Amino acid sequence: MSDMGLVVVGAAGRMGLALVRAVHEAEGARIVGAVERKGSPALGKDIGELAGLGPSGVAVGDDPLAAFATADGVLDFTAPAASVEFAGYAAQARIVHVLGTTGLSAEDNARIEAAARHATIVKSGNMSLGVNLLALLVEQAARALEAKDFDIEVLEMHHRHKVDAPSGTALLLGEAAAAGRGISLSGNDVRVRDGHTGPRQTGSIGFATLRGGSVPGDHSVILAGNGETITLAHHAQDRAIFARGAVKAALWARGRKPGLYSMRDVLGF
Repeated sequence: MSDMGLVVVGAAGRMGLALVRAVHEAEGARIVGAVERKGSPALGKDIGELAGLGPSGVAVGDDPLAAFATADGVLDFTAPAASVEFAGYAAQARIVHVLGTTGLSAEDNARIEAAARHATIVKSGNMSLGVNLLALLVEQAARALEAKDFDIEVLEMHHRHKVDAPSGTALLLGEAAAAGRGISLSGNDVRVRDGHTGPRQTGSIGFATLRGGSVPGDHSVILAGNGETITLAHHAQDRAIFARGAVKAALWARGRKPGLYSMRDVLGF
């Protein structure tokens, strides 16, 4: 089988360039397209040179439909509105869409699910092996430790430029904790505490959000009991781990039937 041709959208951003480098390093994949917003100063430039890899022969363009038409898949860590649009284009082109965008609304998710009837979509709040293993451990711990005995708090910190909170990874971990407890995260989550809040509600799952500096992503799940505390944590040192996971997801999804998949499917957890 020939190498999988991949398009990177948001290609000139920090995550986009990490994705370009990850594709360059991967066996069985190659860059066939790079897309940026209209008016971007990167338009017309060689994406390989922008990523520090030397000439690639692929110029950055602003027409996703044209790029998708010649590709086997797209790697997308952009913004909710753009990702919904790209999911529709991927469905039209019948290609793989690896979607790492966070901050999606319920309506966004519904439109992505609709696109997955025709596109093979791998969607995750975090594409790294370590975080997805952490989510599995969190689910197991939440199942083993009863709500009346252990409270669950999710703590996350990201760089100053991150625009959504809690992070997609924090919500992924919260969903894992809720699944372990056999409850829905919605309605059992506490995302803000301010003023006189009263005692903590038994069984609730709390979130705390920190922003600052250049932190790629730190996440901890704290299970606090009487006289003991268990902390499960993951510390990202380089956003390349997310990019490598995205390329792995794309290669896994190639040739699979349309549908909405997760990184747990990719990793066989």
